[in-house]
Amino acid sequence: MATSVPEPSPKELAEAFSKTLSIASRSVHADDYINNHQAVAPPLHVSTTFRYSRNPDDLVSWNNHNPNAPYDSHIYSRDSAPNTTRFEAILSSLLGAPTLTYASGLAAFHALIVFLNPKRVAIGGGYHGCHGVLEVMHKLNGLQQLELEDPADIAQLQKGDVIHVETPLNPTGEARDLSYYRRLADEKGCYLTVDATFAPPPLMDPFQFGADIVMHSGTKYFGGHSDMLAGVLAVRPDREGEWLDGLRNERLVIGGVMGSLEGWLGVRSLRTLELRVARQSENALRLVEWLAGEVAGGKGVVAEMVDKVVHASLQPEAKEEGSWLRKQMPNGYGPVFAIWMKEEAVAKRLPSKLHLFHHATSLGGVESLIEWRAMSDQKCDKRLLRVSVGVEGWEDLKVDLIQGFNALAAGRK
Repeated sequence: MATSVPEPSPKELAEAFSKTLSIASRSVHADDYINNHQAVAPPLHVSTTFRYSRNPDDLVSWNNHNPNAPYDSHIYSRDSAPNTTRFEAILSSLLGAPTLTYASGLAAFHALIVFLNPKRVAIGGGYHGCHGVLEVMHKLNGLQQLELEDPADIAQLQKGDVIHVETPLNPTGEARDLSYYRRLADEKGCYLTVDATFAPPPLMDPFQFGADIVMHSGTKYFGGHSDMLAGVLAVRPDREGEWLDGLRNERLVIGGVMGSLEGWLGVRSLRTLELRVARQSENALRLVEWLAGEVAGGKGVVAEMVDKVVHASLQPEAKEEGSWLRKQMPNGYGPVFAIWMKEEAVAKRLPSKLHLFHHATSLGGVESLIEWRAMSDQKCDKRLLRVSVGVEGWEDLKVDLIQGFNALAAGRK
């Protein structure tokens, strides 16, 4: 009887090609070594528990090693399961660091804060949900939330505290200089954690700029189809032994794990990550350039209603050769941007005039979304619209925006 030959591991693949494979190739093949079936598409396993060996001599506490599937041996899905293991294998390759998954982005952020256990966290703006997690932690243990841009608050940071940087920033898509915050973290003896949800591979690698832990709301671009919740933490490779085991052990008891269906959906989605993100980022860049040009021109229906457009591509550093922004985001500036309308009433009404843009919260899916941001963030300026650009033809999206602005203008007459 013929014996099966194991699929090549990531190391063997790299050696076979004498180079590290591209993001596109790793998205498709990084989990090949887990294969134990002839099917090309990974199967969906929904079991929460897994049989132990029938041989009593093989029983080892919390070790269910299966020699026929050495990379696919599990005990209980709160620790690991086939689909989430595949998802983590691909993510570890794409992010260049060992990775764990969670039930949501906020579950991942909560796990990060619990694990590092700082007394103070410096955080500025960004996703209001992370601020909510810190408020809960303050109730539990007195954790102090500091303003990242306030020198007086920064002066209070001490060794073991956390500097948490979201870049690009929610909801505006503006970028922050990670190298600057790494220097600040070194000066204060702090951990640097980065929320890179708005700049997934291939747009940015925060570990190149000194991040200790990188988080993503995998619901967004890793999922990419508006049909799954996920959170991701990746730890700097030189701390894998210490940090990954600690995070995994705490995840086991906190219980914020992904479901198996979501893990399977995540594997499906990562296959096209680079294709989607590159297209979405290019679409956003073209739309931002057009909208900003209309506003600067001061004439026409767009200039009549729009106060300003905000996006990393419009920051001065985006035009400077060799700037920190160009180094940090060499492959594009992200698919999310913000539009400030001149009037709240106009901001509230524009989404209802559009056809290709869905009026909904969240972002990162293949479809374009626009949100009157006050719907989900009550502290947000009520003139602000957050735009998440999808993979449609950008010219079609431009036409949709034009007809939407025209419909608003017609309604005023």
